Amino acid sequence: MPTITAVTPSARREGSGGGGGGGGGGGRFDIEVDGEDVGALSLDAIERLRVYVGAPADERMLESVASEARALHTYDRALAMLASRPRASRELERLLVKKGEPPEHARAAIERLIGLGLLDDTAFARQFARAKLAVGGLSRRRLQSELARRGVAREVSQAAIDEMLVDEAVDEAAILDQLAARKLHSLRDLAPDVQRRRLYAFLSRRGYEPDDVRASVKRALRGA
Repeated sequence: MPTITAVTPSARREGSGGGGGGGGGGGRFDIEVDGEDVGALSLDAIERLRVYVGAPADERMLESVASEARALHTYDRALAMLASRPRASRELERLLVKKGEPPEHARAAIERLIGLGLLDDTAFARQFARAKLAVGGLSRRRLQSELARRGVAREVSQAAIDEMLVDEAVDEAAILDQLAARKLHSLRDLAPDVQRRRLYAFLSRRGYEPDDVRASVKRALRGA
């Protein structure tokens, strides 16, 4: 019968094909059966499956090790993707599946990250809304649309945006006027009717209501 011949700290990283964690193995251990690598497991899985050098590796054991290693690979990949930039839970799950991770392992990884407090759609929505408002001046409606595209539930995004606007004491009309003034400066060499048309289109694309856009365009042109 095949036998487990080595359990060693893993030095492999996510994406290298082994599912190990960061430098030094990140709590991951490579498992060998009769000298051949069969995957990397966490210490918890090793204890749960009773994996140790000299243990018999029958078909059931090999299947369990393979399943645990696959799930761990998906989790480590999710963790690495989340470390690269914040993401919403559904967005991250979709990306994992798109990259070839089994749907059931992707869902389990998401649930684990949520349980550990490493994945939080409300916190993500607040951070996203704050950044997009500061940089792009997106309207409340456009922010909700962008968050929906990333899989954030409407009630979550709406509450997060409302809280952010209150916490930051955001004056949406003032932001709209600032956007209009900056854009109008870049249109200064164009004819007045062209300025008006392009300024209106620019502000509309950011999701503001037509009446608010018209009023802001009027104020910007009057103050130019």
